[in-house]
Amino acid sequence: MRARAFLILLLLASGAEAQERIQVAVSSNFVLTFTEIAMAFEESTGILALARSGSTGQLYAQISNGAPFDVYIAADDERPAALEHSGYGVKGTRFTYALGRLVVWSRKADDCLAVLHDPSAGYIALANPDLAPYGAAARDFLVSIGAWHAERIVLGMNAMQARSFAVTGNAVAAVMPYAQLTGLARTNSRCVYEVPADAHRPIRQQAILLDEKNVSAQRFLAYLKSDEAREIIRQYGYEVPE
Repeated sequence: MRARAFLILLLLASGAEAQERIQVAVSSNFVLTFTEIAMAFEESTGILALARSGSTGQLYAQISNGAPFDVYIAADDERPAALEHSGYGVKGTRFTYALGRLVVWSRKADDCLAVLHDPSAGYIALANPDLAPYGAAARDFLVSIGAWHAERIVLGMNAMQARSFAVTGNAVAAVMPYAQLTGLARTNSRCVYEVPADAHRPIRQQAILLDEKNVSAQRFLAYLKSDEAREIIRQYGYEVPE
């Protein structure tokens, strides 16, 4: 009986090891959406897409230094284009998969716009503009309404960390991706303000293949363009290019 049980465990372990998998560098704003897409992709193909999340800038630096990713899912079009130009990305595989949107969210304030102009209200959280496209767009917006005051700004390394500052109450509000209203950020929310698209630079989110020989990675990018994946992307609040 023990020998049979051991054989079953060995077969299960061998099957797990044999499962095809790809390594995907995913911008933190998109990680919740990616998780759902990856689950649907695995169900459809049997291929496991494993994410490592971070700011677009952090992941770009890792890829440029040889990190072994198969796919890069960024929150801008600048860095995928740079990887394509440098040869780290596969030429002709870069495409826009989503158009990002910004919101101001608070669990403390009743008026998300008013709190941005109230210096006594507390800190405003956003992702580091030098590393994260959503942080750069958030800075654009705050500057445009006259609410960019360095002493009030607290920067996260990425969009998820910026959101956490507001969720925990360490910041009175966060200027963050619309997609991150999903889940915890909806709990106890007092106000949400959708930032007009013309108040910041466009957020064109692109993906690119990094390993030309990886057929599974090619299949994942093809799936990211599928109607099923595009519908998931829409459900998380992104716009999808035609």
